[in-house]
Amino acid sequence: MNNIKEKIATFIAKLKKIKHIEIYIAIGIAVIVALIYFSFQNPKSSNSTSPETEIDINSETFLSSGEYADYIENKLENVITKVKGVEDAKVVVTLEKGFEFVYLTEEETKVSSNGTTITTVSIVMVDGQPVIKEEIYPIIKGIVVIAGGVEDVGVRMNILSIIQTIIDIDNSQINILAGK
Repeated sequence: MNNIKEKIATFIAKLKKIKHIEIYIAIGIAVIVALIYFSFQNPKSSNSTSPETEIDINSETFLSSGEYADYIENKLENVITKVKGVEDAKVVVTLEKGFEFVYLTEEETKVSSNGTTITTVSIVMVDGQPVIKEEIYPIIKGIVVIAGGVEDVGVRMNILSIIQTIIDIDNSQINILAGK
């Protein structure tokens, strides 16, 4: 027990020798508060998104996953360039995989004369085309933003917040870099 008290006293003595320790402590507390704030912030609950900044992919028709990525890149560039302090933004979106389609199927069960049950699953066709039951959009793997003015931490955080609000993506998948 006495050994622990000596170690604590030695530690406190070392802390007292550090110049401007209160500044270091204040910075540490500010960083912890910022981390807690941003880790609990829900990007979908933000009401600051105006209708012109929302990406409504359900009203668009895309012929390919590349066209889908281009659409998102253009929309994000348009919004990000409107942020105060941002100059000439360029956005690149990478996708995990392309579109997936779930087709409408029908199941037919037949019992043969020997009692064996045979089930046949076939895709429903209309005018020679399969009927799409569900269209699953590509999953966004990552976003890179290159823009002028992002050296300012406030501008960088605004861009990060915009992307998380418009697209439900983790901030570890977003990379914001300063442009030339």
